[in-house]
Order: sequence, then C-alpha cells, then structure tokens
Amino acid sequence: MAKQEKRTSIGGQALIEGILMRGPFKQAIAVRDQAGKVVLTTEDLKFIKDRYPVLGLPLIRGVVNFGGAMVSGVKALMYSASFYPEEETGEPGRFEKWLEKHIGSEKMESVIIYLAVALGVCFSVGLFMLLPTFLVGLIAPIHENYLLRNLCEGLMKVIIFTIYMIAVSRLPDMRRVFSYHGAEHKTIKCYELGKELTVENVRPCVRFHPRCGTSFLFVVIIISILVGSVIRLSNTLLRILCHLALLLPVVAISYEFNRLVGRHDNALTRFLSAPGMWFQNFTTNEPDDSMIECAIAAMKAVIPEEEGADNW
Repeated sequence: MAKQEKRTSIGGQALIEGILMRGPFKQAIAVRDQAGKVVLTTEDLKFIKDRYPVLGLPLIRGVVNFGGAMVSGVKALMYSASFYPEEETGEPGRFEKWLEKHIGSEKMESVIIYLAVALGVCFSVGLFMLLPTFLVGLIAPIHENYLLRNLCEGLMKVIIFTIYMIAVSRLPDMRRVFSYHGAEHKTIKCYELGKELTVENVRPCVRFHPRCGTSFLFVVIIISILVGSVIRLSNTLLRILCHLALLLPVVAISYEFNRLVGRHDNALTRFLSAPGMWFQNFTTNEPDDSMIECAIAAMKAVIPEEEGADNW
C-alpha cells in the first residue's frame, strides 16, 4: 500500500546526460557515460549555516542557499560534461597556459566556476530585470506616470522571460537536458507519493513540481515587479540602480514564497504556483526510461536513513 503523500526537501538539477540530487545530508550525481553505464558519485554536505546559524534564518537563508545552489550546480554541470569531452582543436592558448602556470589547475577550476556563476547571475539580472527598465525608459511620455511605468516594466519582464523560455526550449542541445529535468521531477514526485522508486512507478508521475528552479525564476520576476512598484523615480539610471539594490530582498522573499508553496498542497498554494508550473512546459520534457534510471539512482543515494529527516 502506498504511503501518505509527503513533502520532501530533496531537490535536483538536470545535467548533461545525468541528474544531480541534493538531500539534507548528501549530494549525488548520476551520469550515463558514453558506454551506457550509470556512474554514481556521492558526497556528504557541509552547510555554512551550521558554522554561522544566523545564515539559516528566514529571509537570510534564501540568498545564501541560492548562491550555494548556483555554485554546486555549475560544478555538477562541469563534472557531467567531462564524460563527453569535445575534440581538441589544437594547443592551449597563451592565456590558458598562463592561468595553468600561475594559478594551478584546481584553483583555475574554482575561478572558472565562480566566474560562470557571476556571469550567469549578471546575465539573468540584466536580461529579466534591468533591460525591461531600460526599454520602458525610452518611452518618454510615461516617465512621470509611475503607476503606468511600473505596469509597463512588469509586463516587459514577463514578455522577455516568456520569449527566453520558449527560445531556449527549442534549442536542440537543450531538449535532452530538459528531458532529464522531467525525470528529476517525476522521481521526486514518485517518492513524495510514497511509491517504490522503480521505472514503472516513476514513468506515469507528473513532470511538474512547485519547487522547480523555473518556478523560482518566475517568482523572482513577479516579486521584483511588486517590490519595484514602490520606486518613484523618473530617471532611468536611478531606477536601474534601485532595482539592483532591491535584488537581494527580492531573492530572499522569493525563496520563502517557494518554501511556503512547496510545503503545502491546497487550493491557495496551487493557485499561487500555477503560473510557475505552467512555464515548466518549456523546461521539462517527458524522459525515456534510461533517464529515469539515472534520476532513481541519484535519488536513492540521498534519501536519509531516518524517516522524516528530509521533510520540507
């Protein structure tokens, strides 16, 4: 008999031909190599909030966890990519040799990871938050009409986000990644339903999940619209600087919102999570059985031995 449905804190990420699962105590990466074998690696997690409890408090924890997830996600992506190396096109360039000599391979990898995280954050902030403010700022007649200007900026943010999601979903290289994303969601849902983690049980589960990163990004945009509505400045540059200053509070509030929605299942939370879940139509595809096998392997590796230790 299936157990009563639960809400787990276990989350994941799609990789290149693989899955990352992150539990309360362990992290696991399952990648299918070029020979078709599932390679599983696990590691114990160490949380900065254990050393500095203040970083685990509401609103603060959102920013800390988001940054940590970005770093671990980029590391996992680089690891999965190492199973499918591109063909060498020639000798390393002078800059690469200089970095290797003066920084070292391990430190250089860390530099690359943090640089990738920084560039990713800058790209997202610039595209989804600052660009809409700049574009609406070109419409001079509404500069002093703060209500209309905020509404136009909000609409522009949603439009740009939607176009971006649709465009990315159509990239051939991303289709398999999004299928692994679907396998991740299905496996977590199967576990939450209390069913045994088998391909047969996971396959019919829904591929959408309220705690998905896609939903989180959309929530960040909506919260930024609400928070940004208090800005009463006509100068476009000053408005952009205000949006940047409000970024950390926006991320913090968005994280707490996702926790609330992910913890409860009722008419209100389903209504609040519906827009973000809809966007997952673009970032999740139906997986094949081999992808589900990867997700199950990673999931099993992070489920804690103690019942309820992963409750959300």
